[in-house]
Amino acid sequence: MILLLAVDTSGKNGSLALARLTPGQSDSEISVLEVVPLAGGAFSAQLVPQIAALLKKHGYSKTDLGAFAVASGPGSFTGLRVGLAAVKALAEALQKPIAAISLLEAVAWSSAARGRVLAALDAGRGDVYAGDYELEPQVRRCRMYSERLLSREEFLADARGKAVVTPDAGLAETVRAAGTATGIIVELIDYPNSGAIVRLGWEHLQRGQTVRPEELEANYIRHSDAEIFSKPAP
Repeated sequence: MILLLAVDTSGKNGSLALARLTPGQSDSEISVLEVVPLAGGAFSAQLVPQIAALLKKHGYSKTDLGAFAVASGPGSFTGLRVGLAAVKALAEALQKPIAAISLLEAVAWSSAARGRVLAALDAGRGDVYAGDYELEPQVRRCRMYSERLLSREEFLADARGKAVVTPDAGLAETVRAAGTATGIIVELIDYPNSGAIVRLGWEHLQRGQTVRPEELEANYIRHSDAEIFSKPAP
């Protein structure tokens, strides 16, 4: 039996997921035991107690964990740091692997489309986080070509003739409005939570796509305000 914990603190709200692979199951399938929502604004206070409570509820302790999956971004700078720090600490103490999952990959992976898709998240300030992916369902893989921060105009230009998948209703409406003239097809999905992160994490783990705790970094894509507005020293 392999027990996998997933953490997502990338947005206004987050979640935890606990999943396991039991003997007799297909190697490509994992059972999600529970997804626990986390209210935004207090991740640092909630996260560790909620992890302990989730494990206890299902009759496990942290020493039963075999691997971790974590949403590495893009998203909230503060939220991501809390989730990554918790996973780093647990993985280092238990000497277990980590699958770092891009939210853009989770968006693409959640699509019903096949082939080339453009995963999109509203980045605020008129910008879009855009991930160019190839969905390969026969091998359960999502191949990344690029992840970029684009202006709305740049995004719409890049999306011409492509399938766009997004969980952001406002962004989907913008794409639909431009789609008639540009040939863009848009799919609106539910926002990926840790349930999607844990399943995608299992796919990464099977392929050996893991990182050690000291290698785990946030996938911000955009620079922080401090970096954007800082001035070089005279």
